[in-house]
Amino acid sequence: MWQQDFLRRHQLGAEYLKVARLWFDPLAENLAMHHSGASRPLLLGINGCQGSGKSTLVDYLAHCLQAEHGLRCVTLSLDDFYLTRTERERLSREVHPLFVTRGVPGTHDVSLLLDTLDRLLSASEGELFVPRFNKAEDDRHPPEQWTKIMAPVDIILFEGWCLGVEAQPTAALREPVNALERDEDAGGIWRGHVNRALATEFPPVYALVDRWLMLQAPSFACVQQWRQEQEDKLRQRLGPDHLGKSMTPEQVARFIQHYQRLTEWSLVSLPERVDDCLVLDESRKILRREGA
Repeated sequence: MWQQDFLRRHQLGAEYLKVARLWFDPLAENLAMHHSGASRPLLLGINGCQGSGKSTLVDYLAHCLQAEHGLRCVTLSLDDFYLTRTERERLSREVHPLFVTRGVPGTHDVSLLLDTLDRLLSASEGELFVPRFNKAEDDRHPPEQWTKIMAPVDIILFEGWCLGVEAQPTAALREPVNALERDEDAGGIWRGHVNRALATEFPPVYALVDRWLMLQAPSFACVQQWRQEQEDKLRQRLGPDHLGKSMTPEQVARFIQHYQRLTEWSLVSLPERVDDCLVLDESRKILRREGA
């Protein structure tokens, strides 16, 4: 059964399937229903903070939709559309040093993202190639290592930590939200640029999304623990010969401060605007479903 292969691949116990059947299978059925009346592939946007389970959910939905509904799915992550390290280094010199760190709006190649989405949404046949980002190397994979997709596809599952988030009011940018902003962005240049990227670059992406789903964390306080768990899994996957390519707890604590402002903003501004919101507790257990 595909479910057992899924559990082995993600190193999950059988309990995950109970949760998935209760919460995720109905989502898959709903997506299949919406696709049946669509004239092009259905694009689902999935928002959730770091470590909330977006990637695992997307993989489960993709396999469920294929196995149970006969639909061809492609999975995308906003993370795969980061600017290259060279491009971010240039941005850090020309705009602000904090842009050397991937993550926030302004560090994505939105033109590449829009081009990829357009090709996936419109192609009737042939080969398509989807960019992939190597987090261990902190750089985009070369094109010859991108994922090959055979068109047409039925459903695109697109996840990202800040997907769907709109720009903040200008007044909200004045006060720093953490030590990183206070000490390294005292003039607000970095967060102002991030906000402008949200306001100008992302709306064309959002306009392509047919339905929205959010995994809503209880607070930003959970993010460090969840993000550290991700890093621990990366370390296990890379093995002892690549320890320097994963972050220490101290590095994780600094890293997530880049995400704090927009994560907190998303938690208060996004739930009422999505089609489905799965409310999580501190252990990522789903408490309830809200939305349409």
